[in-house]
Amino acid sequence: MAAYAVVVRDGQLLLARSPGPGGVPEWVLPGGGMEHGEDPCDTVRREVEEETGYAVEVTGLLGVHSTRRNLPARLGRTVDHHGVRLVYEARVTGGELRNEVDGSTDLAAWQPLDTVPGLTRIRLIDIALRLWRERPPTGRAEPVDGRE
Repeated sequence: MAAYAVVVRDGQLLLARSPGPGGVPEWVLPGGGMEHGEDPCDTVRREVEEETGYAVEVTGLLGVHSTRRNLPARLGRTVDHHGVRLVYEARVTGGELRNEVDGSTDLAAWQPLDTVPGLTRIRLIDIALRLWRERPPTGRAEPVDGRE
């Protein structure tokens, strides 16, 4: 289980940058894994602060994204991984933009919404922006051309 924030202000989306697989940097939504017993809204607030320096207020649940993949494991085996990601809308209430130190990301920045498609980014950003724009009543972004 993980929880992520879509924070849009003045036509810009708050993102963090991760080193990515193979060291190729990619943009990610601020957020991450829930700790045992942690409320998902607390996860979002904690992760956004850790990764960007901002305090945020969760203003709504945009949706849930579920993914299942076979991932490589030790000794030639694979792991059947099922990830459930809660996507929230949030707004900045305090703090100052800063980069995370010794964490999973190395840069935090506001990116203009119209430039996001040109960024090297994880797929969850596109899914989250669809949820933010479309606000489907089911809280699920329907697949487009067989892809979520």
